[in-house]
Amino acid sequence: MMGLRMRQICLVARSLAPVVEEIRSVLGLEVCHRDPGVGKFGLENALFPVGDGYLEVVAPVRDGTTAGRYLDRRGGDGGYMVITQCDGDDLAARRARCETVGVRIANEIGYPEYRELQLHPRDVGAAMLSFSWQEGARAPGGPWHPAACDGTRPPARAGVIRAMTAAELQSEDPERLAHRWSQIIERPLVMRDGQRTIALDDATLRFTEASDGRGQGLAGLDLDCADPARRGLALICGIRFRLVAP
Repeated sequence: MMGLRMRQICLVARSLAPVVEEIRSVLGLEVCHRDPGVGKFGLENALFPVGDGYLEVVAPVRDGTTAGRYLDRRGGDGGYMVITQCDGDDLAARRARCETVGVRIANEIGYPEYRELQLHPRDVGAAMLSFSWQEGARAPGGPWHPAACDGTRPPARAGVIRAMTAAELQSEDPERLAHRWSQIIERPLVMRDGQRTIALDDATLRFTEASDGRGQGLAGLDLDCADPARRGLALICGIRFRLVAP
C-alpha cells in the first residue's frame, strides 16, 4: 500500500482576520506563515502548525475567485481542501490512477523540492483533494513547502492541540462519496463504530450524512487535545472542530 498522510487541511472564509483571531483564542494556535504567492489566485491566507501538519485558512481579496464561488455555493465559510502527502515515487502512479477513474487535475504545482496535484472537486466530491510530494519529508515532521518550513521549526506548543486526527466529509449520499474517495486514494472503506471511515497513515477520513442544510463538503476536523478543559465541540469557520482526548 502506498504511503499517504493528511499533512494539511485548508478552510475558506469570507474574511480572514476574524477567523484567525477565533482560532487563536479558541484553539490556542498561532500563525506560522502567510504565503504571498496565493495572491495570484486572488487570495490571502494564514497557516497554523498542528503537530506535524498544518491548518490553513484562505479568503478571497477580489471578486471572481474559485474560493469565492465555493463560498457562494456552500452558503458561507467552511472546509475547502484535504492536502495529503505521499512519496515522490507514488505521484506518477496517483496521476495514472486519477486518469483511470475519471478524475481531472484541476491545478498542478511544481517546484524542484515540491510537487502537488490538486484534483477537480466535482470529480472527487465534497472537497478538493490533493496529492503532494516534498523532498526530504518521508518522516513525519519533515519540511513542507506550502508553510515555508524547512524541517527545522520547533514543534507546535506542547500540551494543547497536538495533531489533526480525522477529517469529516458530509454528503446527502455518504456511501457513494466514501466509495468514490476510496476508489481514488486506493484505501479500503471500513465501517468503524457505525461510521464509514478510510484510514490514512496518520489520520482518518470519516463520511457522514449531511444534516445541516449545506450539502456535501468538508464539515469537520478532529484535533488531539491534551488539555481536558478545552475538549469538546467548537464551530469555527463553518467547521465542526472536535477537540478529543489522545
